[in-house]
Amino acid sequence: MDAALTPLAVIPSPTQGVWDLGPVPLRAYALCIVLGIVAACFIADRRLRQRGAPPWVILDIAVWAVPAGIIGARIYHVITSPEAYFGENGDLIKAFKIWEGGLGIWGGIAGGAVGAYIACRRLNLPFAMAADTLAVGLPVAQALGRWGNWFNNELYGKETSLPWGLKVYNWDASAGHAQTVNGEPIVLGVFHPTFLYEFLWCLGVAAAVYYADKRWTLGRGRAFALYVALYCVGRFWIEALRIDDAHHFLGMRLNNWTAIVVFVAAVVYFLRVNGPQERVTYDENGRITVVTGSPAADPSEAEVVAEADTVAEPTAEEDDPPAADDADADSSSNSSSNSSSSKG
Repeated sequence: MDAALTPLAVIPSPTQGVWDLGPVPLRAYALCIVLGIVAACFIADRRLRQRGAPPWVILDIAVWAVPAGIIGARIYHVITSPEAYFGENGDLIKAFKIWEGGLGIWGGIAGGAVGAYIACRRLNLPFAMAADTLAVGLPVAQALGRWGNWFNNELYGKETSLPWGLKVYNWDASAGHAQTVNGEPIVLGVFHPTFLYEFLWCLGVAAAVYYADKRWTLGRGRAFALYVALYCVGRFWIEALRIDDAHHFLGMRLNNWTAIVVFVAAVVYFLRVNGPQERVTYDENGRITVVTGSPAADPSEAEVVAEADTVAEPTAEEDDPPAADDADADSSSNSSSNSSSSKG
């Protein structure tokens, strides 16, 4: 490493990312992803309850969305980095070793959306409402998941002399630890900690979406579109710092082009789609019903409105006798009129 780039201080990286508990390897990368999933489910559950959904219905969604998201993320990574898995020097078996790293967020969002859509159809839950409630938890999950890249000493940026530069080691991905010489880990250099940049950016996105949704009560998928657009902005400049192998198109990394396309689509959706926040109610059996019209602020108020309507019905029936009296009066009046006519 050039002495001119030697920083005064650095952020250390782990020299080990796997710990063996007997025959079971405990991988930090997987733990970070699991922690992110738990955080996203917890946040989404609270937001779903605020819109009338049953407690922990998010788990029914996660059963479909999480596996589909992981599969989609891995497929995107393999498609965009095929050299490691196909061809003369490729190893197709490695495509299934997700614990070694390699999950593309774009494929994860797409795959997770498909899984969530299937779950929502089965639950009779509005898909747009579910997406909006996930729009705060998902960037938090991404933020926590990025620490898996730190443990794996991967996806760092260009060399830097900044005080927050990241010390990176030569890494043995299959073994899950740094390569060593005479017992000392081999230092690769000091680089931009892009994992940390994305961690902070994703937390900022979560806060921005939470505030915007609370301030303007975004509905019909607009909170999710805002999350996607904001994430794409950050991912674009962070991606420009990275130096890991990637395919380029017209002089720019493929993920940068993906960020541009997805950003435009999200902004168009956000600007063109309008409507109130969706709400639901559920009965004692957990069956979900979509609330139409102008729903009350919370399920208890909706029940009060329903009870008021029920009480009002007998009142309408009690009004029937006077209507009959009016009919008799009209009949009497007509009889008098006819009598007067015959006298004329």
